[in-house]
Amino acid sequence: MSAYENAKKFFHNCESAKGWKSCENYVAQDAKFTAQSEALNDVTKVQDYVNWVEHLSTITMPGSTYNLHASAFDESNKTALFFSTFTGKHTGEGGPIPPTNKTTNSEYVYAIKMNTEDKVESMTKIWNSSWAMRELGWM
Repeated sequence: MSAYENAKKFFHNCESAKGWKSCENYVAQDAKFTAQSEALNDVTKVQDYVNWVEHLSTITMPGSTYNLHASAFDESNKTALFFSTFTGKHTGEGGPIPPTNKTTNSEYVYAIKMNTEDKVESMTKIWNSSWAMRELGWM
């Protein structure tokens, strides 16, 4: 499989909240995660981010969805981009406050750098988490 195909499989498995077991074959060991986001300040590894998404999408906001608008792959830099919208309603436990029953429609981009073995080497999430947290009544 190509680097782009592996990046797509990783993206969809992660965003579908399938958990680390469905993502780990596409990720290099100790792959780094970054985001300029209050909600993800302490997340530094891709594995931890995958676990965060699974918890958010199954416990805190069960039934949440994502809509992929566009994707691209820069072959010379081995980097995949995915532009999506996450939709979730805070009805479960696990948020910073008790369930608010409010919904967010939050746009984001994944920038995923693939290594020479066509696995995720690093990932950056570009996301206005403050906007999402305000929509959810978390701030």
